[in-house]
Amino acid sequence: MANLTVLGENPLSLFALLAVFAFIMAAIHVRRVKLTTPLMVNVAVMLAMTMVLHQLRLYHFPQGGSVTMGAMIPIVLVSYRYGSPVGVMTGFICGLLVLLQDPFILHPLQVIFDYPLPYMAVGLAGMWPTRRRLATALAFGGRYLAHFISGVVFFASYAPAGTSPVVYSAMTNAALMIPECLICAAILKFLPVERLLTAMDRRTEIRAN
Repeated sequence: MANLTVLGENPLSLFALLAVFAFIMAAIHVRRVKLTTPLMVNVAVMLAMTMVLHQLRLYHFPQGGSVTMGAMIPIVLVSYRYGSPVGVMTGFICGLLVLLQDPFILHPLQVIFDYPLPYMAVGLAGMWPTRRRLATALAFGGRYLAHFISGVVFFASYAPAGTSPVVYSAMTNAALMIPECLICAAILKFLPVERLLTAMDRRTEIRAN
């Protein structure tokens, strides 16, 4: 009971535990990944595409975060092709690259909730191969949740006077994530996804030969 009281008085402890739990679950999920040359080639290519698309910003928020021209699509495609364990691994690497490219740092925990965790969540898009749209929507919902928690805990001081940090974070991150999700959904709808996934296999086969 005393431990719960301490956690209630110090929310950072609670979110630190949440972050540790998320990383443990991700490690359990990713440990099944068998790294092969074709897989690493495709992940590297898709990460490079992600970083290029990340520069095509429609809007950049002052406190970090951007609406892009579908920067998450390569991570989604990797997840579709190899499954969510590889997608989560790719998202983790992507989050670190985005941190190096466009850092906005207030606290070590804020870094975790704004960079590795949300991109790892996008990697869950491949968890249901037969229901890709639903899995992708839930993956983006996971990214939104990570940013939302960060906004409530670490960006409360940016909320206008009289505005609840919860409301401020919900609205600000919705303004970021809803357009990002809709753009990705629209692009995926018109992309020949199955052909692209097949092409990923062919490209790595050519490299192997």
